[in-house]
Amino acid sequence: MRNPTPEGGPERLITLADGVFAIAITLLVLDISVPQGLGSEEFHQALSDTLPDLGAYGISLAVLGGFWRDHRAIFRTVRQVDGQVISLTLLGLGLAALLPFPTALVSEYGDERASVIVYAVAVASLGAVHLALAVLVARRPWLRGGAAPARDELLYAVDLGATVAVFLVTVPLALAIGPAAMWWWLVPVKVWLGRRENARAE
Repeated sequence: MRNPTPEGGPERLITLADGVFAIAITLLVLDISVPQGLGSEEFHQALSDTLPDLGAYGISLAVLGGFWRDHRAIFRTVRQVDGQVISLTLLGLGLAALLPFPTALVSEYGDERASVIVYAVAVASLGAVHLALAVLVARRPWLRGGAAPARDELLYAVDLGATVAVFLVTVPLALAIGPAAMWWWLVPVKVWLGRRENARAE
């Protein structure tokens, strides 16, 4: 099999990814606000109304932060990138930049099944692209200067696979039980924290 032609080092791609994730996280907070000129009672009501927005922000911050961490881990040993790596990275960044939209749906219409499904599909798609990128890099040692995939890279790939599965399962769950399916999204967080604790203990 002929190796795809390398297109240089990964530095610019990593810098671009850092910028896109930073902008996407910033966009999450733009819809969180309290109108000016409110009386005391109206102010407290408006402040209470921001709670769903803050909840959706917290979920998406954890999601984007996790994918940013995984992206950095995938590229930790990469020395060269090729056209397919660049294309998958750009596709993933496009999905990351899109995440503020389903986040707004969940914060404004969290009681609608469609909002939960759109969010779950968006996150699962982002995870699937990152997983494909991790597998691609692992199967092309010439992009890593001949180095074998690190143990952490393999663990992050497992995390990505679990994340994709969890968010895909949310779709039929949302159809069956409604917006309460969102609680299922806490599973990847619990798994990740547990793995981190195990890593520190080793």
